[in-house]
Amino acid sequence: MQILPLEGMKNLLGKEIGCSNWFPIDQERIDKFAHCTLENHWVHVDAETAKQGFFGKTIAQGNLVVSLLTHFHERFMVIPEGAVMAIYYGMNKIRHLSPVKVDSKIRDRIVLGDVEEKNNGRILTTVHHIVEIKGNKKPACYAESLTLFLNK
Repeated sequence: MQILPLEGMKNLLGKEIGCSNWFPIDQERIDKFAHCTLENHWVHVDAETAKQGFFGKTIAQGNLVVSLLTHFHERFMVIPEGAVMAIYYGMNKIRHLSPVKVDSKIRDRIVLGDVEEKNNGRILTTVHHIVEIKGNKKPACYAESLTLFLNK
């Protein structure tokens, strides 16, 4: 994490602020996500049927990949000086570009996209996430997440 004055944050616009470690996506994680979200289509949870499917094995739910972005982003956050709280504000854009097959590893390249001053000293940041799959040229996912920082 970096705590910076607003101008320091603006100097990082368009720059990579972090890259997570490789993170394993195994069947147990896919199954647990399916159980929690009821997103249990055979392409995610039925290995035998998935062998005959388009991908040759089960794949992670797109929402599972997106749900990990907060985990990946936490240690690389750029926080404005004086902020007392960060609130997940939402997403601007999500694109699933490649399936994440079971037993793959993914990581997140994180770029600071925008820093916007709001009223009452609040600051809204946009972060670009490029989720890579180890051994694949095409990323799994591109997403833009928003964080609202509140000041004292």
